[in-house]
Amino acid sequence: MARVVNIHPESPQPRLLAQAAEFIRDGGLVALPTDSCYALGCRLGDKDALDRVRLIRQMDERHHLTLMVRDLSEIAHFARVDNAQYRLLKATTPGSYTFILEGTKELPRRVLHPKRKTIGLRVPAHPVALALLQELNEPLLTTTLQLPGDELPLTEGWEIQDRLDDQLDLILDAGQCGTEPTTVIDLTGSVPELIRAGRGSLAPFGLD
Repeated sequence: MARVVNIHPESPQPRLLAQAAEFIRDGGLVALPTDSCYALGCRLGDKDALDRVRLIRQMDERHHLTLMVRDLSEIAHFARVDNAQYRLLKATTPGSYTFILEGTKELPRRVLHPKRKTIGLRVPAHPVALALLQELNEPLLTTTLQLPGDELPLTEGWEIQDRLDDQLDLILDAGQCGTEPTTVIDLTGSVPELIRAGRGSLAPFGLD
């Protein structure tokens, strides 16, 4: 049974953030609010938690996972970024974007796309997500909390509990945070490629 924690969406309580970080360090799988919609999150190196994520989402290893980080300095640690890519990232983060980038050797192979060796990277613009990353002092491996067969992601804490109570360890309930996932942009080619149109504007990439 998942523990449900009601956390303030704009001024998250430090005590609750510390508890959430401990859950994650201990191998917990958490549902957390972001600037686009709720997400599933776990430690980067936690294979068992990753297996649980893939089971809930019913996705295979070819589905890109997203590494959620605090800032651009962390992105450069986990992905290869040239000057042009960095300028785009700097102009659009934090925000409702996920960027497909070539992973570095700092990443476990199991979290990378098996053929392309790529991963999704994002810097969220939600106070709870950013504060949790700060408290955790490491990135979170995440994916949109959209269940198989559903047209939209889950957007209410009670709804997440009702559907996934026995499959999660912690639900950070910050109220409704939207049903529109991030805009996904592939930056591995010579020009940005739109993979999924979502909440983030396409204007910075000349794709609108």
